[in-house]
Amino acid sequence: MHTIEPFYRWLQYYDVAEDPNSPFDGKIYNAELYSETIYGYYIDPHWDFMGSETLYIKVLFADYDLGFIIIEFIGEWNDAINNDIMHFKRNIVDHFNGLGINKYLLIGENILNFHGSDDSYYEEWFEDMEEGWICGINFRDFVIDEMANYNIDSYVNFGGELDTFNWRTLGPRQLFEKIHLIVSRRIDLL
Repeated sequence: MHTIEPFYRWLQYYDVAEDPNSPFDGKIYNAELYSETIYGYYIDPHWDFMGSETLYIKVLFADYDLGFIIIEFIGEWNDAINNDIMHFKRNIVDHFNGLGINKYLLIGENILNFHGSDDSYYEEWFEDMEEGWICGINFRDFVIDEMANYNIDSYVNFGGELDTFNWRTLGPRQLFEKIHLIVSRRIDLL
């Protein structure tokens, strides 16, 4: 797992450690020191701890004017034991919601497993998002299936072209525009 790095290409546009609005503002990353682990496996030191011992994140881009954020994940999303959604909601989502973020692009290709509990934090998050949305990009099929078992797909847009989206070839605003178009079409169909 230590070889899985967060996406770096957008550092020229946004650095979470240099964003005064970020909870990670001022964080110094030591590329030589591997200290964080998930189930005893070291992870790249550029992943950020958000309160969970099994799920780490990297805020890849935040645009406060357009109200969107792109977050990449690594690890096991475990609501059953570690209540990961509570940590994510309270420590990250609530913070950014307070700054006007209401569109969340969640990149889940490095989420290796999901264990659900209930959907109350997801429901709360969804209700907090006036005119916004939550989108899961490149989550593994079995993770999406397990999330659907807990009704999370009622709050997070998954499936279709979002499951195999080639996001790394785009800039962050281009990605947002393409995802916004997909999600908007889905919302209009409801």
